[in-house]
Order: sequence, then structure tokens, then C-alpha cells
Amino acid sequence: MIMLTDKIAADMKDAMRAKDAPRLSTLRMLKSAIEYYKIEKKQEKLTDADVTMVIKKQIKQRQDSIDGFEKGGRTDLVEKEKAELVVLKSYLPEELSQAQVEEAVKATIAELGATTKADMGRVMKAVQAKLAGRADNRLVSQLVAANLA
Repeated sequence: MIMLTDKIAADMKDAMRAKDAPRLSTLRMLKSAIEYYKIEKKQEKLTDADVTMVIKKQIKQRQDSIDGFEKGGRTDLVEKEKAELVVLKSYLPEELSQAQVEEAVKATIAELGATTKADMGRVMKAVQAKLAGRADNRLVSQLVAANLA
């Protein structure tokens, strides 16, 4: 199986050959963020899960920037951030639907025998491990809270 970092490097070369400047700049930023993470964690090689986490962090930054730029009326920068968001999201596994996430939450609550809000942390941890980045944590949190009495 091809590693995510290798795919990003290959896509960077393709973007260079195609003279796709916006995509290339986004991939360079992503590669830089991955290298910073590698240095921060003092690791030689990162797993796909680590790289996915870095990508999610970059996506969250872009979403925050989009909100800020929209409030400031900077449509030119909003478009740039949205284009970067599309590139970054292409490296994440496909997200599950709300129904699939809710099903996973209910199954996990039943498995753990969780009944009260005090169990929320335990349930969240188990659900996140199960879904492995294929669902928005905010949605997971809302569903867990709604399903615990």
C-alpha cells in the first residue's frame, strides 16, 4: 500500500509538471506542516494516521481563515482558502454520513454499557478510534451527548 506522504510527494511533482501553481503551493504548505510535525514528535517516519491528523489540522486552519476573511469581506482570500481546502480534503478518507456516525455511536454506547454524561469521554475515545478520522469530531460529540441521558 502506498503511504500518504509518498502520494503527496508524487502529486507535488505532478503539479509542478502541470504548472498548477495553486495546487503546488498547497501541497508545499502541507509537506512543510508534515515536516514540522515530524520534528516536533522526533520521529523519522510518520504513519498515515499522523499525516491524516496534520491534514485535518490544516483543514481546520483553512476553515477558520475562511470564516475570518468572510467577516472581513475579503472574497479574494476566501476563494484561495476554499481552493486549498479542496486539495487538502482530497487526501482524507471519505467521510461517513450522519446516519453511519450515529449508528457507530449507538453501537459503542451499547458495547461500553455507558448510560450517563459522565461516560462521555470514554465513549468519545472509543468512537474516534473506531471511525479513524472519517467523521467530524464536532458531529460525533453532539451525537454522543444526545444519546447519553
